[in-house]
Amino acid sequence: MTDDQKNQTTKDTHPGDLTRRGFAALMVGAGLAATTKAMAQPAAAGLELAEADVEIKTPDGTCDAAFIHPKSGSYPGVLVWPDAFGLRPSMGAIGRRIAAEGYSVLVPNPFYRVAKAPFSDASNFNFQNADDMAKLRPLMASVNEPGNAEKDAAAYIAFLDAQREVNKAKKIGTQGYCMGGALVVRTAAALPDRIGAGASFHGGGLVTDKPDSPHLLAPKIKARMYFGIASNDDERQPDAKDKLKEAFAAAKVQAEIEVYSAQHGWCVPDMPVRDGVPIYNKPEAERAWAKLGALYKAALA
Repeated sequence: MTDDQKNQTTKDTHPGDLTRRGFAALMVGAGLAATTKAMAQPAAAGLELAEADVEIKTPDGTCDAAFIHPKSGSYPGVLVWPDAFGLRPSMGAIGRRIAAEGYSVLVPNPFYRVAKAPFSDASNFNFQNADDMAKLRPLMASVNEPGNAEKDAAAYIAFLDAQREVNKAKKIGTQGYCMGGALVVRTAAALPDRIGAGASFHGGGLVTDKPDSPHLLAPKIKARMYFGIASNDDERQPDAKDKLKEAFAAAKVQAEIEVYSAQHGWCVPDMPVRDGVPIYNKPEAERAWAKLGALYKAALA
């Protein structure tokens, strides 16, 4: 193992630190612990897991992350890109659930340039509140600055490949939610020979009129792709799915694109209520999970 790889090995948490697990306990009153537990239940029926807080050196600093994997053996790696609320218990639960199906999973704090996670309680967020929205903008800008996502993706994949729990003979998968959907596309384009599958759920900013629009990266991608689009996103930008289909078809990249009868954010259990309606939609979230499982089984074998 090289010195750089040693610097990226897992670290123990210390008593008194506010870890992600501790943060989950603090949020029971807000109802987040219940939804996170529900999300994690399928893991109980899968492989026994190990989880550690880790630090990953990047060109711009040190990223805090969760590394979750079956306790024995080596498995395909998976990179989970969180949504705009960042690394928190619900994202850890998603990581544990996919790890229990036979994957070694990294869930990074995409906003490490600003501060360590966690940042906010998503369940109490108000999308109509200007002050709440203002808190997210600098966080999102920190990873969306040109070139930052690509640098981060390279560091995260290098971390996975340095772990004995990752089977380097297998391709790596990456999945992302909301903001993370576009980061999945950028990851697949930046590391085409390593990424075998990419899945975006209620991804934001996938198709824009700018020259750096993620959908224009299709010719650089070799991974098998899946895009799950929220119904309200489709209503707001009805041509996005068509442009995605056209771009990936022209690039001869296998991509499945579906519109779900659910709101933006439907896959993540700690999403807030919007206009009196819960954003999290369990039936459609389970449908999306089945699609993700099938994608990884087909493309990471």
